[in-house]
Amino acid sequence: MHPLRSHRGYLAALGHRLSGVLLALFLPFHFLLLGSALKGADELDRYLRFADNPLVKIAEWVLVILLCIHLLLGFRVLRLELTHWPHRSERLRSWILPSVIASALVGLLFLVRAFS
Repeated sequence: MHPLRSHRGYLAALGHRLSGVLLALFLPFHFLLLGSALKGADELDRYLRFADNPLVKIAEWVLVILLCIHLLLGFRVLRLELTHWPHRSERLRSWILPSVIASALVGLLFLVRAFS
């Protein structure tokens, strides 16, 4: 691997972009299912039964983690683009690990609430 591509900042930017692509692929299906619930009580009941499936809960957990990663690393990208150059990359590298940890904690909280 090229040395610059193993840099934490590059990996964070890659994570932000990949989470955005995965969200763009997943969200239309999620909204389609949620929109079907607007058709009436029977459709809503069918959707709620479907949403009780553990695989659906895991897919929603992945969605929550992707949203959190995309949001937090997106703040990093905005800060990177809107601030002055000197020494900014050093300070912004310190945002990567807390962003990943916060995303994992939000995902864990979602799992605890989803399966309780």
